[in-house]
Amino acid sequence: MSYEASKKYPMQPVPFHVLKMQEEIPDCYTLTLQPEFNVVSSFSPGQFYMLYVFGHGEVPISVSGNSFEMGTLMFTIMTIGSVTKALCSVCVGDVVGVRGPFGKGWPLEQVKGRDVLIIAGGLGLAPLRPLIYHLISHSADYGIITLLYGTRTPDMILFQDELASWDDRDDMRVFLTVDSAGSEWHGHAGVVTELIEKIGIDTVRTTALTCGPEIMMRFTAHALLGKGLAASDIYISMERNMKCALGHCGRCQYGPHFICKDGPVFAFDQVEYLFKVREV
Repeated sequence: MSYEASKKYPMQPVPFHVLKMQEEIPDCYTLTLQPEFNVVSSFSPGQFYMLYVFGHGEVPISVSGNSFEMGTLMFTIMTIGSVTKALCSVCVGDVVGVRGPFGKGWPLEQVKGRDVLIIAGGLGLAPLRPLIYHLISHSADYGIITLLYGTRTPDMILFQDELASWDDRDDMRVFLTVDSAGSEWHGHAGVVTELIEKIGIDTVRTTALTCGPEIMMRFTAHALLGKGLAASDIYISMERNMKCALGHCGRCQYGPHFICKDGPVFAFDQVEYLFKVREV
């Protein structure tokens, strides 16, 4: 299928070759994909693609690479199901199908001139990584950039070299925590919301962007509200079982919203009432 044909039939996966595969943590890999036609559609940090493994199926995965390194796409994937297991079992040179990009990304324009508080839990750092690349590449457009990142244990920390390099920057602060650790861990131990109490937040000029397990985002948003941050200044990235990516199948419906087309990024004031309904 030619590139022109792929634009005519956007629901048909475009073949991408696996250029590189890197293990990040146990059962988690970053795949670098290169399109057969040497064309990558422009995307915004926070958007996702549908990745198709021939003979297995299709799953939504957010971009985790640098949006300024055009020509390839990067996805960080945890083996949690049959399709993601197949994705994490590919070899360099194999072909996977790609559709996208889909959804709404992080509010890059809305946060210009403001302090940016990024809060990530576990694999949630991956969809935030392109955002961080953008912020530090345009640091003059933003105020203080702060990253709070929590994982279950030290061996589950993603992108450790990059975290260290970000922390060395003058325009960014990085705080790490783990739920539990042995004596070899000398950092903070506890849930990521505890870090919110350890940093100063200018509630008038700060926007918070968070991604991680839904229960973590619920407690994070409420902690930020308790500090005086407005719900409209808190953004979350949601996950649901997306299938069509166009809002037709209804599998990712979240109240009146469809995660695939109305999200995955939402201002918290859009979905705050839904977070109070545990069954949704």
